[in-house]
Formats: sequence, structure tokens, C-alpha cells
Amino acid sequence: MQRNFHGKTVVITGACRGIGAGIAERFARDGANLVMVSNADRVFETAAEIQSRYDVAILPLKVDVTDEQQVQQLYQQAAARFGGIDVSIQNAGVITIDRFDQMPKADFERVLAVNTTGVWLCCREAAKYMVQQNGGCLINTSSGQGRQGFIYTPHYAASKMGVIGITQSLAHELAPWNITVNAFCPGIIESEMWDYNDRVWGEILSDDRKRYGKGELMAEWVEGIPLKRAGQPEDVAGLVAFLASDDARYITGQTINVDGGLIMS
Repeated sequence: MQRNFHGKTVVITGACRGIGAGIAERFARDGANLVMVSNADRVFETAAEIQSRYDVAILPLKVDVTDEQQVQQLYQQAAARFGGIDVSIQNAGVITIDRFDQMPKADFERVLAVNTTGVWLCCREAAKYMVQQNGGCLINTSSGQGRQGFIYTPHYAASKMGVIGITQSLAHELAPWNITVNAFCPGIIESEMWDYNDRVWGEILSDDRKRYGKGELMAEWVEGIPLKRAGQPEDVAGLVAFLASDDARYITGQTINVDGGLIMS
């Protein structure tokens, strides 16, 4: 179902590829003004590709979501360009995979800084504009690991469980200003991040009895999904567009799985 976001301003972090790029494309199709954010130069290329297909205004920005000043400037620039912030989607995320006794402390801290602190910083700054407007929508990317931790990624699980806590807390605090705050938990979604997951988990789990080649681990894990397929970025984008729409105006503080039925809770 196509939704009407004409005249609405949507900020998306982690927008240069994968789920973030898919979300950006969906909102462009639905007519929103886009602020596409990433810490990689690739965001300018992705924005140009989307701009070539849709007649919408796009502001691409290179931002490190762990840097407080850069995050503040991001929302200042977005509001100055488009007049306000209607929807902010906190999607920037990183992962590393390692055995617990080999994981560097710096990796643990970096994953928490991007995935959890970065979400909080963006929510804080976006909400300042939404309070002035007496309305808005914050949507945070958690993960299936926000529901259930997994091997070799305790820092990632902790970071994504933290996102759910932030979501619930802010939903209470921001409700008086008609600001909804929700999160979603993607499962196995085909993207460049999953390519990394598939390769590194496959390397660690391989042994003399079984060795995993490219795509083989994903195929094995997909067998455990009731719908028997990996998700696509557009599967996630449809949910996000709903949560950002007026149809979801009475939904807040919720975390929704989008994983083909992998986790039913």
C-alpha cells in the first residue's frame, strides 16, 4: 500500500545501503523529503540513484552518529532545509563477530556507541524539533538479537536490547507531545551486512565435519524460518512506512519483529 508523505520530512541514518537504502527508496516513492545520512561517502551515490528515479527533494549528509556535535548539526541542517522534522529513523548500525575470549574491548565499545548511544543521540535531537511541532515519529532499528542473544555477538545483542529500552522509555516521556516512538527487529535480511555475517559466522562454525561456503550458512538458517526465505529491504521498509503513517498514530512503545516468523514473541 502506497502512503502519502508529500510535504513530510524523513531523516534516515545508515541510509547508504541495505535496509536503510530500502527505507529511503520507499519514502521517496511515497513523496517524502528525505535526509539520507551515513558515515560513508557512498551515501551521496545512493542518494543520487534514488533522486534519478523519484521527483523528491533529498539532502544527503555524511555524519558520525556517535559524535554529539555532528548529530546536532544534522538535525539543524534538516530543519533549516525543510522546515521541520516529521519522522526520524535511527537505522545506523555496525556488527563484529568474535569468540568471547578474543573480542577486543574496542570492538565492544564501538558497537554499543553506534547502535545504542547513536540511536539515543538522534532521538534526543530529533525530538527537540518534534516537541516544538507538537508531533512526530521516532522509529528505531533493533534486531532479532534484541529479542534473543546469539553466539559470538554479545555486544551486538546488548546494543540492540538497549534500543528496545530506549524506545519504551522515550515513548512514555514524549507522549504528551503526540510523538510516537517504536522499534522493529529485522531477522535475516539480504544485505551487505548479512554478507559479512554469513562469511564470518561460517568461518567460525566451520570444522572438519562441515565447512560453510558463501551463502550456505544463510541457506541453512533460512530453513528455520516459517516463510522459508530471507527478507528483503523492502519487506522492512513497508513496516517502517506504516509506523510513520497516520494509520499508526495510536501505536507507541512497541517493538515489532519483521523476520518471516523466526521469533514469535
